[in-house]
Amino acid sequence: MLLAAAVIGSGVAAERLAGGNIAVALLANTFATISALAVLISVLAPVSGAHFNPAVSLVMMMNGRLSLPLAGAYVVVQTLGCCLGAILAHAMFSLPLIQASTHLRSGPGQWLSECVATAGLILVILACPSSRDVSWRAPAWIGAAYWFTASTSFANPAITIARSLSNTFAGIAPSCIPPFVAVQLCGALLGMLIAHTLSLVPQRRKHVSREARVTSGIGNSANSGDSKRP
Repeated sequence: MLLAAAVIGSGVAAERLAGGNIAVALLANTFATISALAVLISVLAPVSGAHFNPAVSLVMMMNGRLSLPLAGAYVVVQTLGCCLGAILAHAMFSLPLIQASTHLRSGPGQWLSECVATAGLILVILACPSSRDVSWRAPAWIGAAYWFTASTSFANPAITIARSLSNTFAGIAPSCIPPFVAVQLCGALLGMLIAHTLSLVPQRRKHVSREARVTSGIGNSANSGDSKRP
């Protein structure tokens, strides 16, 4: 919810303050989005993994990190949360709470852009050894893709749906959603394939008890040889 509110709300503020300069508006929108994303990942990764993105949850399920029922629940909550974020952004700027966007985003260039943006995001996430790395690498990728892709890098089916409810700077027409989501999912699978082909996915560490992590750290506890440790 907070991520979608940051994306849409910063778009509204940027458009109002930029005086018609789209480049300045996009720059402000980019900065707010990547800042919010970095903070939210850092805060919520220990709780849920901080996916915020059905494409990421799908990939995590395919890599054995989420069960099918849990991945399905994540997708539902991610989508509902993003839609609530759109409503929250509108409320903060005294706009109609639910809108239908008229911002057309379509065509081969836009679809290719979404495929590239999502594939890159998945590649970056899977190659990260820890959530701490994800908290800056994923926002850095999204920030760059805001500018080098023609679609300004949605790279998230839930955000895409939510942005269709906002007829603002960040909006997307509802008719443009199906191809966007389709190529995002294709991009997610492509990113996963590339990550595994290049052997970029870190091996999952064996379980270490909470006490061992707190007292010695993962590396030390694994090699301490202290028979008294649980």
